[in-house]
Amino acid sequence: MRLSLAVPLVAVALLAACGKVADLKPAPGQSLPVKPMLARSTPTAADLLTPPPNAHPERVDELMKKSEPRAQDPFDLPPPSGGAAPALPAGSDPYAVTNDTGPATPK
Repeated sequence: MRLSLAVPLVAVALLAACGKVADLKPAPGQSLPVKPMLARSTPTAADLLTPPPNAHPERVDELMKKSEPRAQDPFDLPPPSGGAAPALPAGSDPYAVTNDTGPATPK
């Protein structure tokens, strides 16, 4: 019973021991990416690893203080034909689409 408890503890200790040891650097023989065209200077490794502000937007917890009716939407209009579906174009086959799942047969 104690052995089953010791194994996860050892695993957690080993996992904690493999943390960051030094700053990140390019691999030997490699260099950082070139300067972006509109940038003023070449970004460092720390700059490249720092997320931009839009990656973590601030949360807005603004509570609604009082209920207000919505303003009328000028684009929320009924269809001009009174709500009926548009008719099919002339010459179209209303039964061209089927729900058959069998093999297709060429015409």
